[in-house]
Amino acid sequence: MHRRSFLKAAALAPTAALLPRTEALSTSLQSSLRATTPGEELRETLRSGARYLADTVLDADGRSRCDYDIIEGAWHLYEPAWHTGQCINGLLAAYEITGDDFMLDAARRAGNWWIGLEIKDHPRLTGYLRAVHGDYVAGDLINFTTIADGTPGLFRLFRHTGDRRYAEVPIRAGNWAIENLYRPDVGLVIDLVEAETGAIITDRSPHIDREPTIHDVARPNIEGFLFKEMYDVTEDPRHRDVFLALCDSTVEKQDESGLWMRYHPNNAESGEAHPRMNTWYAEALVRAYDLTGEARYLDAATRTAEALTEWQSGDGRIYYENYLDGTVDEDSISGSAVAFAAMLWMDLRARGVDAFDDRVDRSADWLLKNQFALDHPDPSLRGAFLETRVRYQDGHVWMRNRDIATAFALRFLARYYRTQFDDAAMSSHGA
Repeated sequence: MHRRSFLKAAALAPTAALLPRTEALSTSLQSSLRATTPGEELRETLRSGARYLADTVLDADGRSRCDYDIIEGAWHLYEPAWHTGQCINGLLAAYEITGDDFMLDAARRAGNWWIGLEIKDHPRLTGYLRAVHGDYVAGDLINFTTIADGTPGLFRLFRHTGDRRYAEVPIRAGNWAIENLYRPDVGLVIDLVEAETGAIITDRSPHIDREPTIHDVARPNIEGFLFKEMYDVTEDPRHRDVFLALCDSTVEKQDESGLWMRYHPNNAESGEAHPRMNTWYAEALVRAYDLTGEARYLDAATRTAEALTEWQSGDGRIYYENYLDGTVDEDSISGSAVAFAAMLWMDLRARGVDAFDDRVDRSADWLLKNQFALDHPDPSLRGAFLETRVRYQDGHVWMRNRDIATAFALRFLARYYRTQFDDAAMSSHGA
């Protein structure tokens, strides 16, 4: 992320450098963009993405509508607690740059929906979250990752508002997981719980058709660094100890590739690596490094970051399905993976690992070129960033644009804005 190269390009062609998609916009909108400085243009990109999340993706209750089927013209729920948590985080990242109240208001609406999932009167699940997976695979099963991955947005909302509910509900859910799902003997957290009965599932997995091992039903699961954020609020050493024990397990279980292929949603048998899962682990390991100063955590995160460079094409895109043999499925492109990889590369740069600067710039360029026009004929796509998921079933093409590209893009572009236009030192905390 070279400040001088970015600004030079912007000075030569400010609209094209920051908003190359504007060829598809209306003439009046293009004119208004050309009248701004490059920094203002990037702020407008943050505003348009945030407006898309606030007005189109979030429903009246604050829940993300998740995945939009371009052919059907219909929304489909998929892990709504996970998606809503990502929206909160993205909205607040943009809010920190622009100060627009509508972003904070939308994040509050979404946060209120999220904390409303707390289970308050159940013989086994009180204190946990009814964060059901909600798709054709896992249905009404509660997935710990669905909760943990969404919590950074909640803690960020707590820091902005001072409303302790946004921290206390995730903390209670995390405590329930420590008491019921954490397996310190193997350094794993069990994934799935039945929402109705409270049964903890260890004898089967919806993702495989054989008898599972512990590694099929549990993972190191430091995604979202929930236990670290709990410690930041509570200063309870148990939370710190659990987080670091899981980080130690994560480092121990990392493959030579820098990935964790044994654990779903990676697939060791086919060689398919999930576009974000490994980045989640590396992101948390960076937080473990910050907490302890131990280089092994940063070294492991760097190995993951290096692996991600092999997935990124020359123009910046990353596909949804990437295989260890170097092949990809070009049907689906993951804008969220582009933004998330770039944030990991920025995390490492902030800690002295400067091998990825060109990758960060490449990611910013690709994202800025792949935002839907603000006057797109389909209002459900206006201002969205590109995240396609394509599948085929019985002659039907299942083609969806997912909200998460916009949520992750806002987080990344807000940080990128600071490196280009903000002289204050960038903090990665909560980013």
